[in-house]
Amino acid sequence: MKALKIIGKILAGLAVIIGLGIIYVKAALPKTGPAPDIKIVRTAARIERGKYLANHVTVCMDCHSTRDWSQYAGPLTGALGVGGEEFNQKMGFPGRFYAPNITPYTLAGWTDGEIFRAVTTGVSKSGKALFPVMAYHRFGQLDKEDIYSVIAYIRELPPVKKDIPKSEPDFPVNILINTMPQKASFATRPAEEDQLAYGKYLITATGCVDCHSQTDKGKIIPGTEFGGGMEFASANGIIRSPNITMHKENGIGNWTKEAFVARFKAYIDSGYVSPKLLPGEINTPMPWTMYAGMKEQDLGAIYAYLNTIQPINHQVARIEKK
Repeated sequence: MKALKIIGKILAGLAVIIGLGIIYVKAALPKTGPAPDIKIVRTAARIERGKYLANHVTVCMDCHSTRDWSQYAGPLTGALGVGGEEFNQKMGFPGRFYAPNITPYTLAGWTDGEIFRAVTTGVSKSGKALFPVMAYHRFGQLDKEDIYSVIAYIRELPPVKKDIPKSEPDFPVNILINTMPQKASFATRPAEEDQLAYGKYLITATGCVDCHSQTDKGKIIPGTEFGGGMEFASANGIIRSPNITMHKENGIGNWTKEAFVARFKAYIDSGYVSPKLLPGEINTPMPWTMYAGMKEQDLGAIYAYLNTIQPINHQVARIEKK
């Protein structure tokens, strides 16, 4: 009996510690600091740079717009920035998450600093943690000026009245989400002439590694970076991301720079129209028509950087139909 009492006291103590830990995480986190007091001047150069980034590099509009999944690669349809794209349990997410409306209809009440904090640290206007469907961990590693440009651009979007449901993370993510935001660690954008450094910067901006790696519970498995294998579930089965390391047999080691660039540019040719999917066909989540708008020089810089990554011998079974 004495032993049971001791065990009971230990369990009670653990329960208190866990309870206090939950209270701390819910009440004291996230702690990334206040939104900066900034006013971004919307110059023509910033708006143009932001448009390029948001539509073709960081591809903000990929999630914050509507995509037509009846066509190959889900091209954008309708107004930009209206939000509503859903990421749910069927897709492997721990809850139901919705890309918000980022047109001035929603963001008119946000300061530039509040938008900046959300994009680069993952904390909303009200101080709540955002689930990293939006890759604020990466965006917080970019040049501040590029983030300013994106904000200047989205401020210029036509306001569209569309109310988006609130995201609903599952337990225990609804508690752990408060530990996910982190302070930004900004970089200086390298000169475009420095292909390797600029290519690495663009890789951070585009997030190639996020999808072209294997993951466990949302985190990239160390050693699998760029080697492909991330699974994307759909009603018709699973599609896996390809290996984009320079492995000769299982990656893109036999691709020339010209072939790499052409693979993207094929989706922006004047006569290109995304084909309708056939019954039972599995679509790709890769927003080809968005990345196709990248400058050839930028695509070439990405190719140059990929050549510096250790090739991974990983053969990916791309499609698994139900």
